[in-house]
Amino acid sequence: MNKIAALPMYNVSPALAADWHALLADVLRRVEPAAAIVERDDLHAFWRRPDLLLSQTCGYPYVLGLNEYVQLIATPEFDAPGCDGANYSSVIVTRSDAPSDSIEACRGARAAFNAADSNSGYNALRHTVAPYARDGRFFGETRETGSHLGSLHAVADNRADVAAIDCVTMAFARDAYPELTGRLRGIGYTRSSPGLPLIASKHVSREQAGALRAALHEALTTDHERARRLKLKSFANLPPEAYDSIRQMESEARVANYARLA
Repeated sequence: MNKIAALPMYNVSPALAADWHALLADVLRRVEPAAAIVERDDLHAFWRRPDLLLSQTCGYPYVLGLNEYVQLIATPEFDAPGCDGANYSSVIVTRSDAPSDSIEACRGARAAFNAADSNSGYNALRHTVAPYARDGRFFGETRETGSHLGSLHAVADNRADVAAIDCVTMAFARDAYPELTGRLRGIGYTRSSPGLPLIASKHVSREQAGALRAALHEALTTDHERARRLKLKSFANLPPEAYDSIRQMESEARVANYARLA
């Protein structure tokens, strides 16, 4: 049975999607040339497949049960504002002409989020807002957009007032879509947490997992220009418990009686 792979999380533009595809192809050539690069809509099912050789997920679904099916391969270290080593945070954005200059000032505003299972767009924003919520509410309205780019457009087009955007996505968006991001401004950052991990099925052997780590570093160092475009500095090998901080953010919001973004 041939193994499968995909890097779906940071395809912010067609050019970036092509670079991520090329990086993955280089890794697979070094580890298992017969593996197929695929596209899937149902990522939660895809990540749980026993033939998964390499992919990338969000830390929130990882700690909410995906960790039972996969093993950590590496965590990218990005060169982007809001990143610190293998940790990242979310930029809280509003429109350039909006009066709010802090998250506290956004009480009653319309919030956009990409998905409820997103650490950067939902969990981190909920954690940031929780200390200011009253009776489990802070925003006047919330809107699910399906992607960070969707949230950026919702705020820029005045369909929402505030959103939390993965700082790596924001850096990519500033490069690829300056007209869009030029209509927005940041008013703060969320708490940082480990970045989006690269994963493999637990059926992947220890030897092959090690080969994947070595191939990732080799693919990074052999094409410096591609690494620059992808803002990749290195790959960290974090222990699974490093991601417990994401669950802790959820727990702290629940203790503050703010279990959902509202």
